[in-house]
Amino acid sequence: MSVPTPGMVVIIGSGPAAWTAAIYAARANLEPVVYEGEPSRDMIPGGQLMWTTDIENFPGFPESVDGQELMQRMKEQAVRFGTRVVGENIASADLSTYPFKLQPSWSDGITARSVIIATGARANWIGLPNELRLAQNGGGVSACAVCDGALPFFRDKVLAVVGGGDSAMEEATYLTKFAREVVIVHRRDQFRASRVMADRALTNPKIRVEWNTQVAEVLGDEFVTGLQLRDTITGRERELEVGGLFVAIGHTPNTDFLHGQLDLHPNGYIKVFAGRTCSSVPGVFAAGDVIDDYYRQAITSAGTGCMAALEAERWLSHHGVEEAVSPVLETAETQPALTAD
Repeated sequence: MSVPTPGMVVIIGSGPAAWTAAIYAARANLEPVVYEGEPSRDMIPGGQLMWTTDIENFPGFPESVDGQELMQRMKEQAVRFGTRVVGENIASADLSTYPFKLQPSWSDGITARSVIIATGARANWIGLPNELRLAQNGGGVSACAVCDGALPFFRDKVLAVVGGGDSAMEEATYLTKFAREVVIVHRRDQFRASRVMADRALTNPKIRVEWNTQVAEVLGDEFVTGLQLRDTITGRERELEVGGLFVAIGHTPNTDFLHGQLDLHPNGYIKVFAGRTCSSVPGVFAAGDVIDDYYRQAITSAGTGCMAALEAERWLSHHGVEEAVSPVLETAETQPALTAD
């Protein structure tokens, strides 16, 4: 590897948290570099909003905004203030030494005085080809009922929810506000959701359950028209006519590249401390869905991106930008507190 190129603040990711952090960092003259990632089968630069055609709950867009447009406008705003953008993943990181060392997929490594991790989380899909195609093309397949369920496209239709945990129960219950009927498709004969959440769904008159059933295929060319269902006991298949599919089988945070160098929650999300964005390694901050398994909204991600940039700025100011501070000299709990300007 060549001699790393120095960076003041390196931001890993390209969703609302990453671009918001970049806007704040650039305006603070921290010369941010954003590694926005590379396209793959289930992730593209810009994050999950790149698969959302109409966003109606992001402030400032009364007529809704296309997810790709929103991400592009955030990126352009960050670039306007001097953010450098690199179209690569960060393949590995060494956070045990200072400055931190980051290795992109194929180009020379880079060092950073501070790192903001905003790599998000990817929805767990069933893995059917037509499911992914329709999800990417706005064809009525979604992994977020709160994000998409209120769209006119889904109103007064029969909607399907795949899953059996608390998230699936929440999604199904939420969708009853807009759907004619909600069908939960679950591969077992009982839910793994908590009792209270399961009871809430089972007692809702607009929800019914297809037990011992899995989705074998998603039907439809431009839009979802139905599901090919398979009985998990007999193997018998049949079709179910639906106008939308919501996949609620969990999310996986994009933290594999860290190789255990930061403290994580048991579900893989990065631990942050004291209601802030400080990770277990001082000088390394985290924002967006990579720390959030509860809200998972664009606006909350953007908010934590702002927080991470402000904390990085104050952390660098506290130590002196050019001072090679060893992260082992402090803990997350003793990092400098934020003060009002």
